[in-house]
Amino acid sequence: MSNNIDNLLHEDRRFPPSAEFTAQAVGQASLYADSKKDRLGFWDKQAKELLHWHKPYTRVLDWSDAPVAKWFDDGELNVAYNCLDRHVLEGRGDRVAIYGEGEPGDQRVYTYSELTAEVKRVANVFLSLGVTAGDRIAIYMPMIPEAVITMLASARIGAVHTVVFGGFSADSLRSRIDDAEAKLVVTADGGWRKGKVFPLKPTVDAALEANGGGSTVDHVLVVKRGENDVAWTEGRDIWWDDAQAGVDAEHVAQGFPAEHPLFILYTSGTTGKPKGILHTTGGYLTQAAFTHKNIFDLHADTDVYWCTADVGWITGHSYVVYGPLANGATQVVYEGTPDAPHPGRWWEIIEKYKVSILYTAPTAIRSFMKLGREIPAKFDLSSIRVLGSVGEPINPEAWIWYHDIIGGGKAPIVDTWWQTETGAIMIAALPGVTTLKPGSAQVPIPGVVIDIVDDQGIPQDKNSGGLLVISEPWPSMLRGIWGDPARFQETYWEKFGDKYFAGDGARYDRDGDIWLLGRVDDVMNVSGHRLSTAEIESALVGNQIVAEAAVVGAADETTGQAVVAFVILKKSHIDDQTPEEASAILRKHVAEQIGAIARPSKVYIVEELPKTRSGKIMRRLLQDVAEGREIGDTTTLADTGVVSIISAQVH
Repeated sequence: MSNNIDNLLHEDRRFPPSAEFTAQAVGQASLYADSKKDRLGFWDKQAKELLHWHKPYTRVLDWSDAPVAKWFDDGELNVAYNCLDRHVLEGRGDRVAIYGEGEPGDQRVYTYSELTAEVKRVANVFLSLGVTAGDRIAIYMPMIPEAVITMLASARIGAVHTVVFGGFSADSLRSRIDDAEAKLVVTADGGWRKGKVFPLKPTVDAALEANGGGSTVDHVLVVKRGENDVAWTEGRDIWWDDAQAGVDAEHVAQGFPAEHPLFILYTSGTTGKPKGILHTTGGYLTQAAFTHKNIFDLHADTDVYWCTADVGWITGHSYVVYGPLANGATQVVYEGTPDAPHPGRWWEIIEKYKVSILYTAPTAIRSFMKLGREIPAKFDLSSIRVLGSVGEPINPEAWIWYHDIIGGGKAPIVDTWWQTETGAIMIAALPGVTTLKPGSAQVPIPGVVIDIVDDQGIPQDKNSGGLLVISEPWPSMLRGIWGDPARFQETYWEKFGDKYFAGDGARYDRDGDIWLLGRVDDVMNVSGHRLSTAEIESALVGNQIVAEAAVVGAADETTGQAVVAFVILKKSHIDDQTPEEASAILRKHVAEQIGAIARPSKVYIVEELPKTRSGKIMRRLLQDVAEGREIGDTTTLADTGVVSIISAQVH
């Protein structure tokens, strides 16, 4: 990265942990020392303390078949037993596991005893439908408790689930069903979204009818949620409640080898054949439980935890289902959108359940900033004591707003970096140990080895940047791409051989803390200078009139690429100047903050940005707009009309 493009590193606000927080913190500084002294011994200790093993393992790591790792591979465990049965057997059956909040305001509460009983019945349903260990189950559901129950029931019998986000198209669903060769699909008639029912079963029907019909799917299990009319195929389609009516209520969980597959998760935004990331059980559950407990400072007896992610993404797998339930946490599962039926919905939920730990995405935080602080101010958020950020680097101004307005100026923020492929958090602060820096993910978690290297793989020093790599195997790492070992090798290991290349750029600051700069393919080459879109976006959002910004590089005959910005103004500043005036102000602002080379050639003032339902900005589509190309696939967008509106504004 160009050394003069370092405005992010000028951030000098610091937030050390309070003495009171440190005194009660779960994660202590000794974790770093222990992991540095004996890394494998450290993970051995975590696996034994955090999990129940049906058969104890004798070997921590086998790396002889690198880059495919085997963690705890001669041991056996059952993921669902670890998330459910053991808590009941240890006397925590009456603890609330899930507060299920529907978008219309309906509520369902599951204790650990009730959730265990439900998962046992559904496991028996799967067995009655001919699903056995190793078979694949496709899940296409709204964010309701049955989605969590389905995942746990699949894990209980050793089946392999692949959750497909409920906003994906029939074609996207079909390609994933075909690649995984799924035997069963679990779905719902529909789910509530933005005040109305969003149909799901019709998409499953269309998926199974595509490509001439025939597929590997024998049955479709359907939860009645939306009460919308659905077509029915006799012999294939079964209502969830009807299927449970005749099955045994008891099911004994058996242990499976630690390297038994747990799930396949297809990465979003891919072109061509979907890329199925494979995760297994023992190592994955160890790191998911460890990070959830220590990074979020979980006190399971008293905390109410809420991760706002959908189970269709890796964050929903690791920090809605497996990490929290393995730790016996009480959590909120919310079906709908942040603004239905009103823009204070999230804050209302926090007040209602006294949520103490909130984990969400920077995109959501910036959306709330845009609406103004007066909305959260109407609700009692005093229960919050830890905040988390996930999905993309959080810019300092959003960090400060999150800390001051949602965290009451006292709750530490853990900014987490990780990926679908890593399975669990890899870089984050420990809230009772780390002095926090707004915008920096800061340090690798204990037991994880991360470096920033140049193109030749040479490690970089403080005050320099390059490519982020993971230098040693970690427990929750992907075990491959489903059915395509060559692609696994080529995608992640070909560049550096013995190091996993994450695809992200990063920098060390003068203290050696890590700042993520986004995907390497989000780096623009302007007149020979490499500029990070994340840095320019951060500079834009640092201006008081800006709520959100997205930057892309557009082809330019003169400079190779030109910087093009799409900006949403804060509600309170929309009427202060014309779009042309705002554009001029912001172009000048970026030049002052970073340098003339980074000045956007164009700044478009827009009302909304194209986002997936998980909140990620689809910069690829903005690049299509900026370059005047035909707009690419918009099926994953929360609002497919947004790009047309932006395109009309631009052209």
